[in-house]
Amino acid sequence: MRRGAAVRGAGWLWLAPALLAAALLFGTAVGETRIPLSTVVAVLASKTGLTAAVPDSVDASVIWHYRLSRATVAACGGASLALSGLVLQALLRNALAEPYLLGISAGASTGAVAVAVAGFGAGVISMSAGAFAGALVAFGLVAILARAARGTGVQTTGIIILAGIAGSQMFNATTALIIAQSASAEQARGIMFWLLGNLSGVRWPDIRLALPVALLGLGVALWHVRTLDAFTFGADSAAALGIDVRRARVVLIGTAALATAVVVSIAGAIGFVGLVVPHAMRFLVGVRHARLVPATALAGAVFLVLSDVVSRIVIPGQVLPIGVITALVGAPAFAVVMVRGRRR
Repeated sequence: MRRGAAVRGAGWLWLAPALLAAALLFGTAVGETRIPLSTVVAVLASKTGLTAAVPDSVDASVIWHYRLSRATVAACGGASLALSGLVLQALLRNALAEPYLLGISAGASTGAVAVAVAGFGAGVISMSAGAFAGALVAFGLVAILARAARGTGVQTTGIIILAGIAGSQMFNATTALIIAQSASAEQARGIMFWLLGNLSGVRWPDIRLALPVALLGLGVALWHVRTLDAFTFGADSAAALGIDVRRARVVLIGTAALATAVVVSIAGAIGFVGLVVPHAMRFLVGVRHARLVPATALAGAVFLVLSDVVSRIVIPGQVLPIGVITALVGAPAFAVVMVRGRRR
């Protein structure tokens, strides 16, 4: 009976490819320039070899090289950020945990800017590697601050949140200092726009990095669904169930940091995705991670694709940073989570 209930509860997963394909098609069809849906379908059919017809070269270039690649990277980034938030919330038993709040995103931004602007690594280290190093340093700092603050009378959840805010502010200040000292006026303007979340420069080569990391994060989370369920009751309970707590934390937090760093190196710091999406999916599919992990990945991908579409069309003739759109949705959701947590 339990197995049958689980199968029925996961039956909607068969719709996941269709939902993701519909979101990608929507992200490709809608944009600054109005292109008929029939033209979009014709271009996609021609590029994938389904038809031999040759569409207009300008429309084909806009649809294939700009919109579809952008929508695909947005889907990969949304899935990565949502899964990172889900993993951190489960491991830390903190409803407000997510890469942006815990300073991982800010640290990744500092690492990427240090490589791109200050020349850290002398050209040997890539932006993704610099972002990953910054993300790990940021989370390590937050962990040290949280451990040092124990015994102050503040609850563990409050300690982690305060340490994350302190780490975020420090790394944001470091990023601003690097830009002020090393970047020209034109570089500073471009980097500040990028730091708010920008997919305008995304092309197909970026997918070679974004897609494998998103699939890696999904695979690692699915492999550790029982571990994530066990951490719901605390680290001691997980250890009592035979789980190697230290190894699980290293693998899962390392994967979350890697996924966040890759997204930041490609599209900048996009906040609130890791906070909003996991809570929404818990409300829809429950708290069991066997269903929650794939649901969160799918919802994160769809959410960021739709946010990217809104950022392109909300102001005619101007493209907003995608982080502005996610913040407009995520900030009220953040307030709701805090109020509900206090009532409980």
